Parts: sequence; C-alpha cells; structure tokens
Amino acid sequence: MVQTADCIRSGGVVVYPTETVYGIGADPSNPSAFERIFSLKGRETEKGLILLIRGGQDLDALVANVPRAAEVLMDVFWPGPLTLVFPASPDLPDHLLGSTSTIALRMSNAHVAGSLLQLAGGPVTSTSANLSGRPPARSAQDAADVLGDRVDLILDGGTAPDSRPSTLVDVSGPNPRILRPGRIAETDINRVLRLNSD
Repeated sequence: MVQTADCIRSGGVVVYPTETVYGIGADPSNPSAFERIFSLKGRETEKGLILLIRGGQDLDALVANVPRAAEVLMDVFWPGPLTLVFPASPDLPDHLLGSTSTIALRMSNAHVAGSLLQLAGGPVTSTSANLSGRPPARSAQDAADVLGDRVDLILDGGTAPDSRPSTLVDVSGPNPRILRPGRIAETDINRVLRLNSD
C-alpha cells in the first residue's frame, strides 16, 4: 500500500480496488499523470475524471458550494458507491474539469481505497480500469489483461462482487439528475430526495 501511495505522489499511474470496480489512480494535481490516463484509456480529454476524496476538507477545496440535494445524498450514501457532480471551485486547474465547470467526487467505503488516500495525502483519481467504452475491471487480473505495463503498479484487492460502477448523480444544477446507473438504485436516490424535499 505504501509503495502504491508513493507511486501516486511521484507522478505515477496505478490501478487499485474500490468499493465498486477497480479504478485508475493518479495525483489530480499532476497534469502529466492526467494526460497519461486519458491516453491509456483512449478517453476524450473533454470528459473529467472522478476523484475519490477523504472527507470534508478535500470536498471544501474542490467545490464552489455544496447544494442541498448533495448534502441529503451524502448524509445517506457517503461513504459508498455514489459519485456526485458538484459545481467546481473556480480555483481548480483546467485539466481537472475537461470542458465543464463541474467536478465528480466520491467518498469510498472501501478499506483499501481509504487507506490509499490517507497515505497519498489527498484525493486520487478513480476512473474505471478499462479502455473507454469497455467493461470495467473487476479484478487485478482483469486490469492487467487490458492495461498491462501501461500502468506503473496494480494493487490486488480481490474480485469485485459485480461489474456495476458507482451511481453518478449531477447535483450542480437546480434539479439532481442521474447521469449513470450503478450500485445504488435510482429508486433509492429518488426516495431519499423526495423525503428531504421540504
């Protein structure tokens, strides 16, 4: 684990297990590492990358504000497999945002991911370990088969129970929108929002 965190801090690109599927990790403040992730995935640079965060301190540094809907969903589903798209802090560098003014964040409940973030000393990218448009890696072997030596290190945390990624919800506008279905059902998201709409 320490070796993986050191690799991230030194500008490397790693694969690691999360509470959903395996993710590709790098230091979000390193533009070269970001470019490398887009290149190895074949991903369009206009799209941002999901970041895993440790908690409120990281959140405050990355977002312009925390909408009420986000607070409600975070209270129920964080830490866990819910990624929220926030209005981004105006201080963030362009490479973090792609062509948007938003940033996608998640607080993981996976022990390995949480420990890695603590050792790395801050947020870490968490885009799925795959080629763009292909199924995400559920195991270290899956990631190795697809990405091979194009990443610096692969951290084996066993096999994910299924291939569903985190549920992705945009809370940056007046009405929350589910952008990608995932581990948390749409019905559960909508139920929580309805219960707290007053």
